[in-house]
Amino acid sequence: MSAATGGEPGERVGVVGSGTIACGLAACAARHGEVTLWARSDASAERAERSVAKVCAKFADRLPPDRVRITTDLSEGLEDRTFVVEAIAEHMDAKVELFARLRRRLDNGAVLGTTTSSLPVATLAEASGRPERFVGFHVFNPVARMELIELAFPPQADPDTRKRAHALAASLEKRAVEVPDGAGFVVNRLLFPFLFDAVRFAEENGMAPADVDACMTLGAGHPMGPLALLDYVGLDVSMAIGESLGVEVPERLRALVAEGAVGKKAGRGFYTYD
Repeated sequence: MSAATGGEPGERVGVVGSGTIACGLAACAARHGEVTLWARSDASAERAERSVAKVCAKFADRLPPDRVRITTDLSEGLEDRTFVVEAIAEHMDAKVELFARLRRRLDNGAVLGTTTSSLPVATLAEASGRPERFVGFHVFNPVARMELIELAFPPQADPDTRKRAHALAASLEKRAVEVPDGAGFVVNRLLFPFLFDAVRFAEENGMAPADVDACMTLGAGHPMGPLALLDYVGLDVSMAIGESLGVEVPERLRALVAEGAVGKKAGRGFYTYD
């Protein structure tokens, strides 16, 4: 087995995870070749199959979803992949445990990426056992529509890895920006203090979420208001990101999470959803 080198087209992409980000990334990569997506269980695999099909149906060319091969076998599914991106939950222990399993299964030339939005890339790179071939590959939700990928490299990343990460981003028709390996990179570091301020502002002034959001969409040109965006990201995920950034999480947000009202995916957050 040999990996593509020098940023050449034809990376054989693998995605580890079965959530929204993982499925969106797999569907986008499948426009340029077969992708393997690993899911932890049969139930996760079934959900991933439906999610991938939904994303593929939104492309203008209606990409066949069978371009994404879904497997629950970590050893069989990823051993021939040349660029593997981990996209599981934002928990350091879970990622470290997964990297230990991947280390024994990937070709030595394969690049390993992570979609982490808040954990230190240098620490994850060390845990992977291949820091010279590691990259923070932070895509944004929904992956098919959002144009940015934040690339954060550990100090040991070699030139070939850097070149291939940029090339893969370009093949996905994304704009890659190299960012510092700091909590939240650029977008989340600047965004979440603003989002949390909006929560506190609404509470302190007794404003309805829709009115706060209308002010920011109509007056500031934001595509989505801050409270709707928190619901879209997930209030539980938003709380975890805020804690990792060292940003004070509003009590109202914590209370909603405690109630299980974690946003759009749960049918209720700052708004109620059908």
